[in-house]
Amino acid sequence: MTGTTLTDRAILRISGEEARPFLQGLLTRDVLTLRADHPRWTGLLSPQGKALFDFILWGAGDEDQGNDVLIDCEASQADALARRLTLYRLRRKVTIARDEALAVHWSLDAADKPHDPRLPALGARWLGPLGEGDASAAFRAHRLALGVFEGVEELGQDQILWLEANAQELGGVDYDKGCYVGQENTARMHYRNKVSRRLVAVPLDQADEKRQRAVLADAGLSIELRRVEGLDPALLPDWLAAAIAGEAAV
Repeated sequence: MTGTTLTDRAILRISGEEARPFLQGLLTRDVLTLRADHPRWTGLLSPQGKALFDFILWGAGDEDQGNDVLIDCEASQADALARRLTLYRLRRKVTIARDEALAVHWSLDAADKPHDPRLPALGARWLGPLGEGDASAAFRAHRLALGVFEGVEELGQDQILWLEANAQELGGVDYDKGCYVGQENTARMHYRNKVSRRLVAVPLDQADEKRQRAVLADAGLSIELRRVEGLDPALLPDWLAAAIAGEAAV
């Protein structure tokens, strides 16, 4: 049984009267306007603008917990992410805890559910009670086929700049939300059009170990950070090739 549950994901609930302002000063996406039916992919960065954690934000949508934010993150990194957020909390009236009542679900055929916020072709994504079966492997294969990367295994941790992870093209950054950790370098790269390297998937037989960030042997892929000039268009998904071509034309 395949089901729709992504068992490799977990939910953190950020609650309290200061929950949204707290996250607003940390993350790359606007949190104050977050809604339950419009999830947002975001990053928690180092001060230098390098990716530490990536995850998807959801408005809670509960009548009595409308200010809460739900974080759809890697299950293997949920505790580490909670600890990192706790370091920033200080004396704010914010609670950070796992929500065991909810799970993340995915399907290519669920027209009544929200699209994955990174790319509509990724399919539908929603939160709900834990279901039977496991769709994690199917979603991972589909995601990698579209050239979309996520998580510590693929993005690393404090290794690549957020915009090098194709964050702008996948809706992972707001440039008018105000300050957040890593904002200065991220904004500078954007406004100076200085994103000179991109994270791409390369067949293992074409791998360059000097540029390699991860080896996904089961998928036959090498995840690499390659310079934009000289990138073989055949290695790029359509959405990224179009974005790079547009930048070159400016």
